[in-house]
Amino acid sequence: MKFSEFLKERLFSILASFAAAGFAAVLFYVLGSGVYAGAFVAAIILLGQGAALLLEYFPKRAWYGGMLRGMEKLDKKFLLSEMLEEPSFPEGKLFCEALRAANKSMNDEIAGYRRASQEYREYIETWVHEVKTPIASSLLIIENNKNEVTADLMEEISKIESYVDQALFYSRSNTVEKDYMIRKTTLRELVSSALRKNSRIMIEGKVGLETSALDKIVYTDVKWTDFILGQILENSVKYRSASPKIEIYGMQNENGVTLVVSDNGIGIPEKDRGRVFEKGFTGANGRTGAKSTGIGLYLCKKLCDKLSLGLSVASSEGRGTMVFIVFPKSNMYL
Repeated sequence: MKFSEFLKERLFSILASFAAAGFAAVLFYVLGSGVYAGAFVAAIILLGQGAALLLEYFPKRAWYGGMLRGMEKLDKKFLLSEMLEEPSFPEGKLFCEALRAANKSMNDEIAGYRRASQEYREYIETWVHEVKTPIASSLLIIENNKNEVTADLMEEISKIESYVDQALFYSRSNTVEKDYMIRKTTLRELVSSALRKNSRIMIEGKVGLETSALDKIVYTDVKWTDFILGQILENSVKYRSASPKIEIYGMQNENGVTLVVSDNGIGIPEKDRGRVFEKGFTGANGRTGAKSTGIGLYLCKKLCDKLSLGLSVASSEGRGTMVFIVFPKSNMYL
C-alpha cells in the first residue's frame, strides 16, 4: 500500500481538516485572540489529523504487505484465508470474514463437483465391468463358430474390447494411487502378458516379433504397466508397414532399466512428434490412415507420470517408431 494512494483515499477527510483548521484560525482572529493563537490552534488540528493518518497507515501497510508476500509464497493461492492473521482495524476484519466465507463457498462447490465426478466415475467402471460380460460371451460364440463372417466380427469386437479397457483405465487414471501395488517383476513377465493379450491383432496383422534382453528386474505395478504396453503394441500394429515387425528389448543403465518397443511402421511426421502425448491429438496419421482417438498415448503418459516411469518416443517418418519406458532405480521402490 503506497502512502500516496492512502492519502488519496482519504482526500475528503484531509480537506475537511484543513477547512476546520482555517475556520478555527479565522474564528480566533475575529474574536480578538490574535493571529498566533489562531495559527496555533490550526496547527494542533492539522498535526492531530496527520498523527491519526500515520497511526492508521502503518498497521495497514504492514498487514496488507504481509498478506501479499504470503500469497506470493503460496503454491495454492486459495489457502490464503487459512494463513491470514486477524488485523486490528475493522475493514481488515471484514475483509478476512468475506475471504473466509468465499473460500468456504468455493470448497463446498468443489466438493459438489467431486461427488458428481466420483459418482460418474463409479458408474463408468460399473458399466465397463457389465459390458465386458457380453463381449466375452460374443468372443466365445465366435470362437466356436469360425467362418469368414465371424472372423470379421472377431476383429471388430476385439476393437470394442480394447476401447472398453481404455475407458476403464481412463476413468481410474486420476486415482492410480488408490489402486496400485509396486512389486518386483521382470521385463519378460511384463512383455509376455502384454503379448498374450494382443496376440490376436498381431497375428491378424502378420506382425513379426523379436525379443531380447528381457531378463532384467524392475519394480512397478504389473496391471497398469500391462495396459501401457498394450496401448503401445496396438499403435505399432495400427500404423504398421507392408512387412511389419516389432522388436522388444531391455537395456540396463546407471539410473534404471529401459524397455524399448521398436517397430518398422509408417513413423510419425516431424511436425507431430512433439505433440503425441497431448490429449485428443491424432496427428496426420490418425486423420489419413487408421482411425485414432488421440487418447492412447496421452493415457500412457499420464499413467507413467503417476507411476514415476519415464516415457518418450523417437520416430522417423517412413522408417518406424521407438518407444522408451524407463523404470528408474529408487529407494521408494526398494
